[in-house]
Formats: sequence, structure tokens, C-alpha cells
Amino acid sequence: QVQLVESGGGLVQAGDSLRLSCAASGRSFGGYAMGWFRQAPGKQRELVAAIASSGNTYYVDSVKDRFTISRDNVKNSVFLQMNRLKPEDTAVFYCAARAFLIGYRVGDYVHWGQGTQVTVSS
Repeated sequence: QVQLVESGGGLVQAGDSLRLSCAASGRSFGGYAMGWFRQAPGKQRELVAAIASSGNTYYVDSVKDRFTISRDNVKNSVFLQMNRLKPEDTAVFYCAARAFLIGYRVGDYVHWGQGTQVTVSS
């Protein structure tokens, strides 16, 4: 069983940066693929970025060149560096885990954090 706790959200202005963190408890963190999802009000939850146990990464087109996902297997953590934030990035961001390979759908992930709010003002 993996427990995930996100942190680092907040209220920022357009163009600012935030770094989200997700701390994982449990064993074998290195064997998990980790994803960052976001859900804006009235919208479906979507995958923003993911990193496989191998280190391969995925980004949705809308965040490419602005967001960077990374992981620290010693600290059992995954991070999302978000630069040049836009008002349309406003959402609750969730950390999620699944075994080994990146999944692209909500249903692909077994373990979820409680979410952290990111609000970007114009």
C-alpha cells in the first residue's frame, strides 16, 4: 500500500512559478510510475505529467516547456516544477501512483493523494 501526500500549492500570479511535491510512504517507491493530474472546476481530471520507474517522462501538450516532473527515489518523492503559470492552470493537482509504466488515464492509477489547490490569478 502506498500513501501519497501532496504539498506546495497556493495562490500565485500569472507568470509565476510553483513547485509541487508528493511524498510517498510504503515500500518499493522506485518501482512505481508517478503521475500528476489536475482537475479544474466542472472539468474532468486530466494527466498533466508522468514519470515512469525508468525515468521516462510524459507531458500534456499544454504544459510542455513550462512544467518539469522529476523524482527522488531516495526521498520517496516526486516533484512538479511549474513555470510561467497561466490562469488556465488553476486546478486541484493530484499525485498518483501505479506500477512501473506510465498510465494516461485516471483509471490506470491505483494510489492517489488528497490533492493540493493551485490558483493562478491574471
